[in-house]
Amino acid sequence: MTKGTGPADLAAGPATPPGAGQERVYAELERLWARGREILGCDLAIMGGAMTWVSERNLVGAISEAGGFGVIASGSMSPVLLSSEIRATQAMTTRPFGVNLITLHPELPELIDVCAAHRIGHVVLAGGLPSNAAVNRIKRSGARVFCFAPALGFARKLVRMGVDAIVIEGNEAGGHIGPVSTGVLAQEILPHLDEVPVFVAGGIGRGEAMLAYLEMGAAGVQLGTRFVCAHESIAHPRFKRAFIGAAARDAVASVQLDPRFPVIPVRALNNPATEQFVAVQRGVIGRFTRGELSQKAAQLEIEHFWAGALRRAVIDGDIEAGSLMAGQSVGFVTREQSTAEILQELVGQALAALAARSDQTDHRALPSPPACSGRQGVNG
Repeated sequence: MTKGTGPADLAAGPATPPGAGQERVYAELERLWARGREILGCDLAIMGGAMTWVSERNLVGAISEAGGFGVIASGSMSPVLLSSEIRATQAMTTRPFGVNLITLHPELPELIDVCAAHRIGHVVLAGGLPSNAAVNRIKRSGARVFCFAPALGFARKLVRMGVDAIVIEGNEAGGHIGPVSTGVLAQEILPHLDEVPVFVAGGIGRGEAMLAYLEMGAAGVQLGTRFVCAHESIAHPRFKRAFIGAAARDAVASVQLDPRFPVIPVRALNNPATEQFVAVQRGVIGRFTRGELSQKAAQLEIEHFWAGALRRAVIDGDIEAGSLMAGQSVGFVTREQSTAEILQELVGQALAALAARSDQTDHRALPSPPACSGRQGVNG
């Protein structure tokens, strides 16, 4: 391992397994995520999820410095703003990090060029199937292209387009979600796609789950919600307290009342704004039914409801009217921790699980004592 979180650092963690078999356990974890570490260029094949307003220079730099792989969430940034954010992140870490770009951004080609100008080695495309032009533009810069795939057929199409790695994200994740769970996606895709590394995301909160996906064939994992309450995260203290006090069932998907007015599902903590959104939909649909609004105007009014809501929550701390985007792994967020401690905890849990299994195997391998009997053979 290089600079960052390595075996020596992890040995100090409370979850790290003691004993003579430690090196064997480390070697097994290294084997499992070797492909992920290689393509990311970091110590731990753990990507930070790109969370708008949260995954900025401070958190991204901290994740990469601690041995993981930070990813800037560009969101709706202009090319000028993205350039500034990349420079600021590069001032905080010399280790690899990536940039997440939204495929529907009107200035996507310019944003790709900004990444190229700053020699970003990994670009993650999100928000739909990217164009061949976008993928080729990134690859011409020398960067690796990561894309999200919601199904096996989609993933195979991306591989044919030339992407270098796939991320599969289940609907346990926070923010915009698809309809399929992480566990089902992993079963659908991991056994059948080995041309490129595949990273698993959505609902991962502990090292044992991370280990399970690695053993299914994942090259690594991506976590977002666990990092929201890192000390280095700039999220407002009230936003962090909402996470710390939440249970998994509090992270709910947004409700769509009428199929004529589609709502892109978003998973967030239930709050007054969540209930208000349902009321707004009901009111808008009623006005449309009475002929007071056109369908287009009604759709725009529904979509406008959440405009700026994430920033209000993350930056301003408005946890009543803002959007508290969170994955179901929020139940594992119980306190503020440093980014390094979070990563150490995850890896320590995975190592402890491997060590426990190894101990059981060693125990079963011991020769059984001879059976005790009152007879000595057939003639005794």
